[in-house]
Amino acid sequence: MRPRSGPTVEHRVLAARLRMLRERTGVSLQAAAVALGAHPATVRRIERAETGLDAHQVRVLLERYAVPAEEAEPIMRGLAAANLPGWWHEWRDAMEPWQQEVIGIESSAALIRTWHPALVPELLRTTDYEAALCRTLTAETPSRRDRHLELHAERRRRLRERGAALWALFPAAALRTTVGGPAVMAAQRAVLEEAAHLRRLTVQVVPLDDPPHPMTGVPPVHLLRVPVPEIGDRVVVETPGRVDVVDDPAAVMDHRIRMDAACAAAPHPGTPLPGTGKGPANP
Repeated sequence: MRPRSGPTVEHRVLAARLRMLRERTGVSLQAAAVALGAHPATVRRIERAETGLDAHQVRVLLERYAVPAEEAEPIMRGLAAANLPGWWHEWRDAMEPWQQEVIGIESSAALIRTWHPALVPELLRTTDYEAALCRTLTAETPSRRDRHLELHAERRRRLRERGAALWALFPAAALRTTVGGPAVMAAQRAVLEEAAHLRRLTVQVVPLDDPPHPMTGVPPVHLLRVPVPEIGDRVVVETPGRVDVVDDPAAVMDHRIRMDAACAAAPHPGTPLPGTGKGPANP
């Protein structure tokens, strides 16, 4: 059974398939638990990808659901990959539990949309900008901060390598907030300006004198879309002292509508950053 580091997408997919197979055949949680000789909560944890996928348990469930061999065999073959730890496993010492869940989804997302009400969004930050924020906003030890920065850099690197689309929206006030000093801010602005040459990156900056929009006053929000039918979109909402990962379709749709409306109201991608003559990103 793989060490716990938050479920990978492969794990989530197999867990979701087990749930759908149970529901398709009309087997209750209680009946599935009886087949396993376990508590119904065990079946629920398996279906929510909250525990490793044990081959014996999975086989018993597939037999209980009368799944034909041609459908069951791919599931059994996929167990080994699903039980592998995520790439982020080695940085668990620098992560909160919610980060393991979020990064597990982020790592396979084809599209990430992000809003921050006051700062440059996390996946666009330079290492120096992120380090300055950590020193100011957290009480991390130097060693833990270094690990955090390693993880941050690895997330950005993998995002680029995968060619995932990132669409960021934030206010111009973020560029007026000096994080780490003028040199750090100059380097951060340069990264945003260079984004104009990256076709998978879209940046929209809301001018200081724009009227309120649907994301005004909303805390940091991230929408994650994984191109796998078994996994619905997720929304991550960050509030002081709490982070919520939302998967309810109605709630996700509400956040998406707000984000769409705010992006529609913001300057078109490619509009120069405040104070420069260069555009931040292509559409």
